[in-house]
Amino acid sequence: MFEIVTDSACDLTPEMLRELKVTVVPFYVSTDGQNYFKEGTELSVRQFYQFMVDHPEALPRTSLPSVEDFETVFRAAAKAGRELLCLCFTGKMSGGVGSARNARQLVLEEFPDARIEVVDTAAATVSEAITVQNAAAMREAGCTLDETLTWLEGTRPTNQIFFTVGNLDYLIKGGRIGKVAGGAANLLGIKPMIYFHNGEIFSGGVARGRQKSFEKTLDQLINYLTERKADPDDYRITVGYGYDQEEGKRLWMQTREALKRRWPDSECEVGLLQIGATIAVHTGPYALGMGVMRRWKPKKS
Repeated sequence: MFEIVTDSACDLTPEMLRELKVTVVPFYVSTDGQNYFKEGTELSVRQFYQFMVDHPEALPRTSLPSVEDFETVFRAAAKAGRELLCLCFTGKMSGGVGSARNARQLVLEEFPDARIEVVDTAAATVSEAITVQNAAAMREAGCTLDETLTWLEGTRPTNQIFFTVGNLDYLIKGGRIGKVAGGAANLLGIKPMIYFHNGEIFSGGVARGRQKSFEKTLDQLINYLTERKADPDDYRITVGYGYDQEEGKRLWMQTREALKRRWPDSECEVGLLQIGATIAVHTGPYALGMGVMRRWKPKKS
């Protein structure tokens, strides 16, 4: 049985990680650009969001895990003779996967027969969480590391996220949208719709007002499944929220209800996770949406 390692950009809770038997290597977060703390341990996600809400003028930052952070975990597995699968945040938005690959090379110099596989999931936050959950389900069912790698590679294109943000301030600060266009959109109450696919963020249109943006993310999810003639039970769907847990729960309920109306014979299971600091520094404290990816299921005998 192989070990599974991921980074804190997957946003799975400590309880979920323990249940899945997954080791997490944290990103670092900073509120002042000078002092960095391990996400989720030295600085909780809730504390990070509270700082963002209390200090909207600030520009918090994240930093990727070091080579040494990954090396420590990889070396322990190599010493024990255990195969290891490391699932990383999209390399198109972070160098974390590069740190993991460098750590792998260092450990293989000492343990040349070790099996360490580092995978760029092309995923983030809730879709990275789903990738980890699929890998853990396969391992639990007795799948080999090779079988798991093959299945994850084949289904990676199904990993997508549809979400919106509270305003454009953080996208403006991060240089992802012009100040003039962003300021005008904020004045008009326009909410940008964002589409995450293949490890990158794209524009998904706009909506007028917060509730309309909720409805549009739901429409995008329904269209995604409809275009594939899919049963929702064949996919993992997870709602992600930022600072406002109650708002996240409302979208979670609306998502379940919308899926049940469209597919009344399906279970329509939907997860709920808080989006972590790695994405929040780009989107601000009020990101809200859902991720979707094909669900691994054992073959029926």
